[in-house]
Amino acid sequence: MKEITPEELAEADGKNGKPVYVAHGNRVFDVSGSRLWTGGFHMQRHHGGADLTADISAAPHGPEMLDRYPQVGTLKKGQESERQVPPSLSRLLRQYPVLKRHPHPMTVHFPIVFMFSAGLFTLLFLFTRVPGFEVTALNCLGAGLAFTPVAMATGYYTWWLNYRARPMRPVAIKQRLSMALLGVNIVVLVWRVAVPDILLDLRFSSGIYLILVFSLSAMVSVIGWFGASLTFPVEKE
Repeated sequence: MKEITPEELAEADGKNGKPVYVAHGNRVFDVSGSRLWTGGFHMQRHHGGADLTADISAAPHGPEMLDRYPQVGTLKKGQESERQVPPSLSRLLRQYPVLKRHPHPMTVHFPIVFMFSAGLFTLLFLFTRVPGFEVTALNCLGAGLAFTPVAMATGYYTWWLNYRARPMRPVAIKQRLSMALLGVNIVVLVWRVAVPDILLDLRFSSGIYLILVFSLSAMVSVIGWFGASLTFPVEKE
């Protein structure tokens, strides 16, 4: 079969009447006949003319979907793709494949649940005035602060390893919101430690404090939504 270079693959992006080629592994397929690839764009996420090896491993379906379409060649691997992963990391990933995609999903749930729990226990304290709920909210804020940098680090790692750190709107939104989340978390935690009675005697500053606490839940909701959209993209009608 014809050997197709990454540059030739990128040219077949489905625009201006061009065919739509995608690659998986070393195989290149012509998916021009699929209505899901009209215009060279699939599921509001994937572009034609790309190597989808990493993307398909995170998709709700496997590479067998590509076998419905004709294979037009094999992909010639360039030096750039070989330089992407250092040899030491490549050997580690071959020995422990779980390190390729699992670190971020394994860690990202911790800050999500702790941020939600901080708001939940704060609400319980406001309604019941039971001090234990407010102390639990404080502990959740501390745990969230501990796990958020870990989730951010594994997120960057997953983006770099599996998506070649290419510009992606969901990733850009997640990155900005994660920095905001970390900043607000620090402010709220330091504020609560410095003013232990911030919620005992409700005043204007207490209202600002509550807005910041509940904003943590809103931010992790948006972050979670865009994270899920990478794995389970929503196709517009």
